Amino acid sequence: MDQPLEQGTVFGAHIPFVTYCGIEALDVQEGRTRLRLALRPEHANNLGIAHGGVICTLLDVALGTAARLSAGRPVVTLDMQTRFLAPGRDVLLAEGRVTRAGRSVIFCEAEIRDVQGELVASATGLLKPVGESARR
Repeated sequence: MDQPLEQGTVFGAHIPFVTYCGIEALDVQEGRTRLRLALRPEHANNLGIAHGGVICTLLDVALGTAARLSAGRPVVTLDMQTRFLAPGRDVLLAEGRVTRAGRSVIFCEAEIRDVQGELVASATGLLKPVGESARR
């Protein structure tokens, strides 16, 4: 399933903070969302690598986009467990996927890799669908 990409949106949802951070939606294939973040100087911590906050944001967006597309409506993150495995540098690629979807909660996984394929961080999350369904 391919989703059309629009400027300023992440797979159909307008999320100003995502635009501010510079996170780009790449594609959706087989229920997996893929995102890209080209790190800028303001994304760095005092060591010159990606700040944990930008890593967590990218993971949360990967989890949330996968859950939202599965649910067909907005979602909120209830819980996210994160593992930082390697320093983030240059360009980061994230992937989110649903592991189990129920009516009231959706379990997801996400990971971030650098362009060489090294695993930078991963997360599991529990997300809750909210609002009206787009599927009628």
